[in-house]
Amino acid sequence: MLLDYKAILLGSIGTLVETSELQRKAFNQAFSDAGLDWIWTPDEYLTMLKKSGGRNRIIDYANDQGVQVNAHELHLKKTEIFNNMMNEEKISLRPGVANLISYVLDNNIQLAFVTSTSEANIDAMFAALNDQIKRSDFDFIGNDKIISKPKPNAEIYLKALSELKLIAEDCIAIEDTEVSMRAAIDANIKCIAFPGSLAYDNDFSNACLETKDLSPSHLIEKQI
Repeated sequence: MLLDYKAILLGSIGTLVETSELQRKAFNQAFSDAGLDWIWTPDEYLTMLKKSGGRNRIIDYANDQGVQVNAHELHLKKTEIFNNMMNEEKISLRPGVANLISYVLDNNIQLAFVTSTSEANIDAMFAALNDQIKRSDFDFIGNDKIISKPKPNAEIYLKALSELKLIAEDCIAIEDTEVSMRAAIDANIKCIAFPGSLAYDNDFSNACLETKDLSPSHLIEKQI
């Protein structure tokens, strides 16, 4: 197989592991611990995922409820709970991810993790997946501290291109939600849609491919 791309850009944590339901449970536990009677149902959370940023979801929900909360502290608590859950659940890579990463590494193609989540979430993910992937597999790992605007803004992708010393045409991104995919598209990077369990109804019409199982064969000779 021949792969003409010089870099594969894996986006959100959700492109590596299925986390949506764990995230929702972590939010609800954080609310309960803070004495709030908020319970986000799967359907409610599905709607909220159309907007990026957990802290922003808390702020919007509090405003809708007419309640004042410390969104920053609530989000920190949710992150702590979520990270503990990832370790306890013994999570695994999503279908095809391990094979794709192995192919990329074996063929000297750069690999980037173009996430704009917190360093704490990233640390927890690598800890939970320490027998499956490692930090040294990646030539670039983003986080929320190195940008001023989170996805769907393209800033994190532009930062990755700069760090990798590549142009958009050299790369292909993989994202799990439409809102995150917009960041790659706005950076003029082709994007494969790899929907998470709560993102199947997202609008991926701007993706060059949509799949439930990643494979190096999707990328041969830039056929997509």
